[in-house]
Amino acid sequence: MTIEKREVYDQPSHVDAIDGCVTVNGPDAVDVAMTPEAAEETSDRLAENAAKAAGQRRLKNYPHREESD
Repeated sequence: MTIEKREVYDQPSHVDAIDGCVTVNGPDAVDVAMTPEAAEETSDRLAENAAKAAGQRRLKNYPHREESD
């Protein structure tokens, strides 16, 4: 999957707990409200994929060596 058609933002979203819901406001008019359970699962997915993306970015400029026999 490539990200060519999407703008990539470097500012984090603003998150609040309001009346038992979690609200997320961010760039590009992001404005959602979630249950605590949905917010926890989203948080887990964000953390996992943020680590994966950071690794991809670090390895992007390093050519991979082919294994020799």
